[in-house]
Amino acid sequence: MNVILLTAVKSSVPTLTHAISSQGGYGVCGVTSLGDDIFLVRYDSQRIEVYDSKTFTLQRHIAVPGLGRWPIGIAACARNRCIYLSDYDNERVCKVKLKRRKSIKKWSVASGPAGLSVNSAHNLIVACCEANRIQEYRPSGSLVREITLQSGVTRPWHAVQLTTGLYVLCQFTSPGVVTVVGLEGQVVRRYGQSHTGPKMITTCLAVTHNDSILVADQCNNRILLMNTSLSSVEELALSVDDRIQLPCSLHLDVSRGRLYIGEWGGQHRVLVFDGVTL
Repeated sequence: MNVILLTAVKSSVPTLTHAISSQGGYGVCGVTSLGDDIFLVRYDSQRIEVYDSKTFTLQRHIAVPGLGRWPIGIAACARNRCIYLSDYDNERVCKVKLKRRKSIKKWSVASGPAGLSVNSAHNLIVACCEANRIQEYRPSGSLVREITLQSGVTRPWHAVQLTTGLYVLCQFTSPGVVTVVGLEGQVVRRYGQSHTGPKMITTCLAVTHNDSILVADQCNNRILLMNTSLSSVEELALSVDDRIQLPCSLHLDVSRGRLYIGEWGGQHRVLVFDGVTL
């Protein structure tokens, strides 16, 4: 598979609104939002931190007993009013219902569950890194489909279904690769490492309403913006005084024009950027 040489694309310049600081925990594994709440999960915490999306103050914690040390993925479903977590250590997914009486449901998935996303059918997409598969589940936990990735695609870390029905995924390899695959797991197109560019490690994706793709490049402390054909790219101009520290999670709130970036390094912050019009 040939590597695509990229040209620049144009985007707006988002503004840093707030930085949610660490509550004494480890790096951020995942961040998402639902309504007026921001949800984030940290390494080895066994709980979800919930913040107000207007004041950015900590509101409460949601305990998730038995959650492993690596809850790599988090996703929210507005229709079902729930939060999903991936439990890499225990090879399962946890579903937390956001009702007055919160309930937690867990089910087994293929090995190495990492990044999570919710598609337009309100089903859960799980990137199973060690099994080299993408799995889709109904909110009940029943399996809809399983896609075995074909030759050339390894260690899927996060997958999002595009409006075309294809999937874009980032590979947790060195160097990192962003790939679009079909329903049979075949490679449709990919962006790999060029000979002249900096080494890239891809850890998370976010997709806009028109299928433009945001990519967290942890190795270079930057966020990339790619078009849906993976033929053009730019580094987002994100002004942070002490730069982004090992970005490992992204969440794009299209309704607010807001981008959340979770840091694995430095102060383990969640950086909040407003004015995102991509």
